[in-house]
Amino acid sequence: MTAISAERIRNTALLSHSGAGKTSLAEAMLFAAKAIPRLGKVDDGTTTSDYEPEEAKRRISLNLTVLPCTWLDYKLNLLDAPGYADFIGDVKVSLRVTEGAVVVIDAAAGVEVGTEIAWHILGEASLPRLIFINKMDRENADFFATLDAATSKLGARAVPVQLPIGAEAGFQGVVDLITGKAYTGSDDQETEVPADMADVVSTYREKLTEAAIETDDELLTKYLEGEEVTEEELRRGLEQGVRQGQLVPVLAGSALKNIGVRFLMDAIVRYLPSPAGVAPPEGLEVSTTTPPAALVFKTTADPYVGKLSYFRVYSGTVASNSHVWNSTKQHDERMGQLYLVRGKTQEPAPEVAAGDIGAVAKLSVTTTGDTLGTKEHPTSLPGITFPTPILRMAVQPKTKADLDKMGLSLPRLMEEDPTILIQREADTGETLLAGMGETHLEVAVERLQRKFGLDVKVQIPKVPYKATVTTPAKADYRHKKQTGGHGQFAHVFLEISPLPRGSGRVEFASRIVGGAISKSYIPAVEKGVMEASHDAGLGGYPVVDVKATLYDGKEHPVDSSDICFKIAGSHALKEGLSEAQPVLLEPVMKIEVEVPEPLTGEIIGDLNTKRAKVLGMSPQGGINVIEALAPMSEVQRYLIDLRSMTQGRGRFTMEFSHYEEVPAQLTQRIVAEKQQDKASEKV
Repeated sequence: MTAISAERIRNTALLSHSGAGKTSLAEAMLFAAKAIPRLGKVDDGTTTSDYEPEEAKRRISLNLTVLPCTWLDYKLNLLDAPGYADFIGDVKVSLRVTEGAVVVIDAAAGVEVGTEIAWHILGEASLPRLIFINKMDRENADFFATLDAATSKLGARAVPVQLPIGAEAGFQGVVDLITGKAYTGSDDQETEVPADMADVVSTYREKLTEAAIETDDELLTKYLEGEEVTEEELRRGLEQGVRQGQLVPVLAGSALKNIGVRFLMDAIVRYLPSPAGVAPPEGLEVSTTTPPAALVFKTTADPYVGKLSYFRVYSGTVASNSHVWNSTKQHDERMGQLYLVRGKTQEPAPEVAAGDIGAVAKLSVTTTGDTLGTKEHPTSLPGITFPTPILRMAVQPKTKADLDKMGLSLPRLMEEDPTILIQREADTGETLLAGMGETHLEVAVERLQRKFGLDVKVQIPKVPYKATVTTPAKADYRHKKQTGGHGQFAHVFLEISPLPRGSGRVEFASRIVGGAISKSYIPAVEKGVMEASHDAGLGGYPVVDVKATLYDGKEHPVDSSDICFKIAGSHALKEGLSEAQPVLLEPVMKIEVEVPEPLTGEIIGDLNTKRAKVLGMSPQGGINVIEALAPMSEVQRYLIDLRSMTQGRGRFTMEFSHYEEVPAQLTQRIVAEKQQDKASEKV
């Protein structure tokens, strides 16, 4: 594929709800452009886009795939983004490096939740778009019902530029409302418009004309004066409306039957802007002669070439076997052989010019979101904002060999997928894998095994409970041993008192007077107290919000030592904690839930069953935002519950708020489970 000017490039994201046929549509477009010799099938795992083993197994897209092809002397860089909600990060990435999008809707299922989510993100990105109503050959396919849903649910100014001929098994082709001609079959054979469609074609042709002329004052004047609007003028008005975000052309077809696909590719070329047709990032010019500036938007671990970095060039030209400056990391990078990538195939390229998309292997420090340019003309392109992971699971290596691999493999997984987060929970000692949902984490675990040879098991994370006290208490401990020769002796008196709730500290103080014990032994007592506080609380949990004061003690001139006073301090703390009316504390999370208004009551009712405290609620255009506090133990899998109750339409964010006392009726069970865990660990 030879280099092409930015004016003749169309970087286009393909978006849909999972299962709407987006990947099949991409395959049909590649086939129509003769970029592939035969049509692959999703069910067979043979499509160009879904080439990862996990995708073939699950029959859904799990990764953003770049699919370039040539159509009418234009280059289409199609970015096939996953439709499943867990992989929303790739949807955001696709819209960061494209100028337009095609939203694919299932003609039978209509506007589904994934469509709504994609549309919302498109709105945030302010990108022009087309709608393709797919699967017109499917049972219960209804073009006009889907069109109405696009208008009512998405708020789109959806304007059909085609009407389908027939539906379900009787779907044959489309009528082009601009030319007034009909086309049938996979070869788009021109034919007469069916007589029974004449009225509906006339009606929608009039609606199309009215929508197109509203975008152009000159056309509007011509129309109002009774003059005929030409086909080219209609297209010009539509183009202006699309690029200004006023109109959304609607096309129809069947990817599996290869009907309507070529017309969609024509529409991408005609109505969606080129990289040169939109304002570049500040300070840049879409030109091949300016200093290069490129954004790395995707990183993969390729089994053959190692790390593969995908980049979009915004200005200048990036050449093979050259040096670039990573302005994000302030580091020089050597660019080896560049590639134009289609699915898993890589075609060597001497250079990648402004507006185009390429890939390069084995960059040393560059990761997703970094800007590449020159040291003499450094540029910092806006990075990519990824959604925050909302479901956490604890990961454990299956074998000792896997334990050794975790340190290298988990960071590489994060590098490949920035919506994955690896955390170490200090209080429980667990390694936590956080992602966008259950399927996302399952795929991550599969990928760890396949790409990095790391086998792990996952489970719900332990809750990092803590312990504290509610009243002051005093305790002492005498450590005495005699085993022949020098013995061991230390006697420590501690006063235990609560600190203000939420301090998160354990404090040590000394009120020793008159030399009851030597000053040199006081640090040993403090060390014993601090070490014991890690597991001396109720149920063996860490202690917080406690002050231990050493107020008396005894020593022996021969048998006392630092270790003796450390042991005595440790035991005295444990004794004191048990006498100071200990309680268990649990982490409480602040949750903000966004749900459609009709589901508000059900969501609040469910939160109440989770011991949540609803703080307030605010309406925002058909959506209610509910703020609540809930114990971590009750909401670790809240994502799964919320999606089930709202059919995926609910969203939430969650962050740590504070620690709060566990109700007495639950404390006994939690302590018993902790003791059981300790017993099983010993076995």
